Amino acid sequence: MAIRDLTSERLFVDADLAAGNRVELEPAQAHYLTAVLRLKLGARLLVFNGRNGEWVATLSETHKRGGALTIESEVRPQESGPDVDYLFAPLKRSRLDYMVQKATEMGVARLRPVITERTIAERVNSERMQANVIEAAEQCGVLRVPEVQAPVRLDDVLDTWDASRHILFCDEHGENDPIATLQKLEPGPLAVLVGPEGGFSPRERERLIGKTFVTPLSLGPRIMRADTAAVAVLALVNATLGDWRRD
Repeated sequence: MAIRDLTSERLFVDADLAAGNRVELEPAQAHYLTAVLRLKLGARLLVFNGRNGEWVATLSETHKRGGALTIESEVRPQESGPDVDYLFAPLKRSRLDYMVQKATEMGVARLRPVITERTIAERVNSERMQANVIEAAEQCGVLRVPEVQAPVRLDDVLDTWDASRHILFCDEHGENDPIATLQKLEPGPLAVLVGPEGGFSPRERERLIGKTFVTPLSLGPRIMRADTAAVAVLALVNATLGDWRRD
């Protein structure tokens, strides 16, 4: 199989991956492989766990309660990706699904829901977020699976933040050149913060700007929806500070 094989079926598993290992399939996974994809015994597919790279596996057993894979050989070593946390005010269901999927495709390390004063959807289904992360990784050839963290209020985030990880917050009132601003930052761990549909409150914005580890970042003259802003800012970060560069 090719190093970046985007035609073969891919499956995320929790088990450790090494040649000869047997991986037990959950009932839902076995149903997906045999009933949806219609794979037969002996079929080969790609598997990954976010830790051990990508491997060829064979469907070696199926039964009513699940099945099993046999791990054969590694086809792609594990990738690290940029050290970027993505902090965001939760959105309503379909737009949150989209945003989580796109952030995964963009290669973030962690997804961190942040509750702001204007957040509308304060309840977050972490299991659904995790399912969207895995689905996006399976479909797009991503090897690193972002960590999904529990929601935290913005004030608590700022009170306990490790200042060694700089925060870029998308500021709809800002007028700075985003590329020039990013190029001035020192290399190191980053976090990107996108607010709710109504933006940050004046108090929140004032508090963010007052932190030495926070830099406001304009996304241009147009006001974007929060899920669109996620794609825009992560593309800028990857192109200027992340692994899109070719030094």
